[in-house]
Amino acid sequence: MPVKPDKAMILAAGLGVRMRPLTERMPKPLVSVAGRPLLDHVLDKLGDAGVSEAVVNVHYLPDQIIAHVAARKLPRVIISDERNEALGTGGGVVKALPLLGEAPFFHLNADTLWIDGVRPNLTRLAEAFDPARMDILLLMAPTASSIGYEGNGDYAMLPDGALRKRREHQVVPFVYAGVAIMSPTIFASAPRGEFSLTKTFDAANEQERLFGLRLDGTWMHVGTPDAIGAAEEAFLESVA
Repeated sequence: MPVKPDKAMILAAGLGVRMRPLTERMPKPLVSVAGRPLLDHVLDKLGDAGVSEAVVNVHYLPDQIIAHVAARKLPRVIISDERNEALGTGGGVVKALPLLGEAPFFHLNADTLWIDGVRPNLTRLAEAFDPARMDILLLMAPTASSIGYEGNGDYAMLPDGALRKRREHQVVPFVYAGVAIMSPTIFASAPRGEFSLTKTFDAANEQERLFGLRLDGTWMHVGTPDAIGAAEEAFLESVA
């Protein structure tokens, strides 16, 4: 049976170093693209997908994010405050697990940005997630059609969606788009304190329980101030 996550985790604790000077006085999730902060783009999509609660972790300039989401109703935002500790992408999720419950949840980077195709990608992810076979399902963007991405990709994807991590010096056709569904059980043996979520992905991959779903639409990598213009142009074309 497909799952329909009711909760989400949004990683919003990063320093946004590559987005300077915009992030010298503002956290990256509040940088505006196409008239809305990056964080609002993510929260809007979660609300449209029927998610009622989103846990947002904060560390850098946390009070700005806390104030920004205070009045949010759909989804309602719960803050996981990390201002006094650096937990990394993995440690941040582990700290938030008591707020996320025991069911699979959406997991998103606060700065991920995409334009949906015919059907919303969060709906497609929920329909494709099979807890009997998967611990993590990643939304995978084709590198060839992504905007602002110039890397070598993250994974190759088999016909059944199983992912194979890129080896050193290898070029693969898909990049992780910063959107996933995760089962909290994958964190049962996770370390406490700071660690990277990549370790969790690798653990699921070793157990052949890491899968991917090809994004339908356009993914934009907004890593630097220069990338904002290209992303805004893509948004304008999508509504033309």
